[in-house]
Amino acid sequence: MAKLYFYYSAMNAGKTTTLLQSAFNYRERGMNTLVLKPKVDDRYNPDRVRSRIGLESDAASFESEDDLLALTEKIDKKTPLSCILLDEAQFLTKTQVYALGDIVDKLGIPVLAYGLRTDFKGELFEGSLHLLAWADELVEIKTICHCGKKANMVLRLDENGEPLKSGEQIQIGGNDSYVSVCRKHYKSAGT
Repeated sequence: MAKLYFYYSAMNAGKTTTLLQSAFNYRERGMNTLVLKPKVDDRYNPDRVRSRIGLESDAASFESEDDLLALTEKIDKKTPLSCILLDEAQFLTKTQVYALGDIVDKLGIPVLAYGLRTDFKGELFEGSLHLLAWADELVEIKTICHCGKKANMVLRLDENGEPLKSGEQIQIGGNDSYVSVCRKHYKSAGT
């Protein structure tokens, strides 16, 4: 039975690496997958998903107004799909998360969505909010703070490495812009 899964964590927990391993496992067994990523994540090639450790795969990128059910149906008619794997799921809209549920319920295709739970202000992203509410399975991927405790918060850093307290919710960046920390160190950073 197909399900909608949401794999969430703070930054640098290996979400994309886990996604790519899952895609590899499906393909190794002769099954077709569709890897999706939002175009807003422009760190690398728009048609590739790439992990920090160097693993990568072809991907179809989409805009916030794109209909993910229609996109999936079109591809599934040409090449029957066994699984949809979606990177950076926090950037989904409410409508797109709803469409992921339709992919599972109407097409019977499992959807594995990977993303951040909260932003640098400790607030939920739109996609994460609705995945937490509507996913069939929630799976936390853990990472650690510099103190050794579980990191569940993210700090955004300025050009001097100091934590920022304000700004737009979405700012694409990596280790140079963000650091995952535990709640204690998030609070002590003055956020």
